[in-house]
Amino acid sequence: MPVQARKHGCSSAMDQFQTYRHLLFSIAYRMTGSASQAEDIVQDAYLRYQQVESSDIHSLKSYLTTIVVNLSLNYLKSARVQREEYIGIWLPEPILTSLSPEESIEETFERQEAISMAFLVLLETLTPPERAVFLLHEVFDYSFAEIAEVISKSAENCRQIFHRAKNHLAEKRHRAQVEPEMQRQLSSSFVMACQSGNLSALTQLLASDVTAWADGGGKVRAGLLPVSGQETVARLCITLTHKVPTSHKLFMEEVNGGPALLSWSDEHLNWALIFDIAGGAITGLRSILNPDKLAFLQGQLERRQAQQQIAPWE
Repeated sequence: MPVQARKHGCSSAMDQFQTYRHLLFSIAYRMTGSASQAEDIVQDAYLRYQQVESSDIHSLKSYLTTIVVNLSLNYLKSARVQREEYIGIWLPEPILTSLSPEESIEETFERQEAISMAFLVLLETLTPPERAVFLLHEVFDYSFAEIAEVISKSAENCRQIFHRAKNHLAEKRHRAQVEPEMQRQLSSSFVMACQSGNLSALTQLLASDVTAWADGGGKVRAGLLPVSGQETVARLCITLTHKVPTSHKLFMEEVNGGPALLSWSDEHLNWALIFDIAGGAITGLRSILNPDKLAFLQGQLERRQAQQQIAPWE
């Protein structure tokens, strides 16, 4: 008899695990900034769960969270070296968040800010332990006592780590969030201004300190340094828009909880341009061109296409 059947019973183990799959993926994704790695971590957690007697698990949620957090911390140790060697600008992997509730990676939209590209980049300024404590308490509502069990520290120590992390992030988060409808309007106006070449209109949509980043990972041509300033970014966007081949289908999607412009051709995703919008203006543009980082997002689009029998851009 297979080990997993002896330990839990196949269907029973999977059913219980499925209860927490969304939560576990959400934690791992925010910890690592990698959707593909988060999937691997969740799968590894399930395999480990299969090997343990159910009577030895007092709280399945705590047990699985502990595995996922520690696997994420281990990954970040190696990722630090990889990112030091990364060619150009590193950005997190984008994920589609415009799925139906039963399919969505996020079960509550209250967490959308915490899944935004800007927020994930900001999390990179925390140490891995700070990131774990902050996310578990602030985003996922774990008590300090629960977190203490997960990362093997005292509850008071976790509380101190949390406040240190929160204060650090607060210093870098200044602008108020914008309503989704205004986000859509700004991003749509941005696309129209780029396509028409209207530099004046485009500049007015951008914050004075707007910055553009591009992540090609050394596999696709992309700028190695950020570009800042209203007119500079506006001219760059118009120039790049006019270089997009006519065979590319451009369409808007909700990615990481906000608007994004995607390019699709020849049955694959070419790039994703994600908007940072705050204070009534576009404050940042993050382009992901590295095909490895687009694989998860493309898979989401293809699964939706298969279910709805429509092209990804329709």
